[in-house]
Order: sequence, then C-alpha cells, then structure tokens
Amino acid sequence: MSWHPFDDDGEGEPPDIGQSNHDGELFDDYEPPSGRWPLDSRDLYPRERWMWFEQLWTDACMLQGRYRLGLRSGWWEDQVQVEVLAALAAWVDRYDSGEWDDPPGKLALLYDLERINELLRDGFDPFRPERDRPAFLRHLIEAGCEPPAGR
Repeated sequence: MSWHPFDDDGEGEPPDIGQSNHDGELFDDYEPPSGRWPLDSRDLYPRERWMWFEQLWTDACMLQGRYRLGLRSGWWEDQVQVEVLAALAAWVDRYDSGEWDDPPGKLALLYDLERINELLRDGFDPFRPERDRPAFLRHLIEAGCEPPAGR
C-alpha cells in the first residue's frame, strides 16, 4: 500500500527545496516520506483511515484478480483479513515497484499464497466488488472514518 501525504487528498507534489511551508519555514532539509501506508489503520486519523481503507479496497480487488484469492464478502470487517491483505499488498508492491529484486523472495510470496488464501476464506459469499461496495462504505462510516471533502 502506497500513499503520498503532501496534501489532504493524498495527491500533490513534495515541496521544493527553498520553498516555505505555511509557517514561513524553508524546506531546506526536506526528506520525502517513505510513501508507504502503515500496515494497520488503527493509529490513523479518521480521514487517513478512510484513505487507507480505500487503498486497501483497490489493492484487494487487484490481488483477488491477480492471485485468484478466495476473498469473501465482508473481509473489511475481519481485522485478521484486513491485516493479511495490507501485508500482502505491501509485499507485492515492493516487488512491482522494483524496490525488491529478489527472485527467491518472490517465489516465497507465490508459495505462501496458499496459506494466505486460508486466512481469507472466512465467510460464505464470495467477494464481488460491484455488489459489496455499498456495504464497505457503510462500514467505513460506522467505524468513524471520515471521507475526504466533497464525498
């Protein structure tokens, strides 16, 4: 899971060296953030949690198709499944981005998919993004997540 915390909607550009912030301080020693979400959303602010779960939704849809994961409807309500998906998404992202170039590690990921799948099969109905999206959004609102402005 990746993110870009430069403005409220997670988009934007990092400041230029010598540019000032809102308090008039210069960004002369600016270091870009890691660009990666934490693997757990519990310590995030309500708006950040919403964005975290939105990214996880996108990742879950991609992972389900790419690796034929046995996701079930309501996975977002099970903390173990949420953490499994967040960790798997981060693991895959490191290989996809080129950050990691470790063929044995990638093979380990692929071999671990069977075990990962077992953690994700709790539930009756298969996950169908088009059908499950309203329930997902309802869950975020009930959990106290705050949607970005204008949504």
